[in-house]
Amino acid sequence: MKQKQDETLTLNVFTEGLWRENPVFVMLLGMCPVLAVSNTGFNALAMGLATTFVLVTSGAIVSLLRNIIPKQARIATYIIIIATFVTIVDYLIQAISLELYNALGAFIQLIVVNCIILGRAEAYASRQRLVKTVINALGMGAGFTLALLCLGIVREVLGAGSLFGIDLFGPRFEPWVIMILPAGGFIVLSLLLLGFNWINQRISARKEETGTHHAAG
Repeated sequence: MKQKQDETLTLNVFTEGLWRENPVFVMLLGMCPVLAVSNTGFNALAMGLATTFVLVTSGAIVSLLRNIIPKQARIATYIIIIATFVTIVDYLIQAISLELYNALGAFIQLIVVNCIILGRAEAYASRQRLVKTVINALGMGAGFTLALLCLGIVREVLGAGSLFGIDLFGPRFEPWVIMILPAGGFIVLSLLLLGFNWINQRISARKEETGTHHAAG
């Protein structure tokens, strides 16, 4: 019984960031990199994975040191921890692919001030144990990556006729150039937010109907 409760708790902690508190579709955080680097699926995936790495590693360190870090210096300490892992990611991406590094530009370094990471460090990692913090950070990172991929895939398919650099429609396809421009990011994001909210409303309505039927029965 206890094992089932632990598994349910773990799943709830993970799915919190993946759906119920999705950093992009629900909390509208990290909009700058979401709109700026989601012009291709590959760029979106790379930024999502980089952010997830920083989110998990910095959250883990904050959780381990939560009883040692002075309250008066907690924000400065969190920023130093986050900046350390952002620097690691920065050098790793440079070593792996200079083309990708140039495509992501300054948004790699700007992970330091990403509201998602600093917010989770302050509101969650500083108050929870290591395992729970890591699971929650993975869920938040997965939710952020999912949102970026949704934008990146739609924008690349419509704006370039390709997916992860693979041509889909042949030479006769006329790309929607606006989709790879900043305006395209706003258009796709607004439509995805509309769809996400519609799904949530449908889920809430079904839960209310189920609750009403149970109460009536």
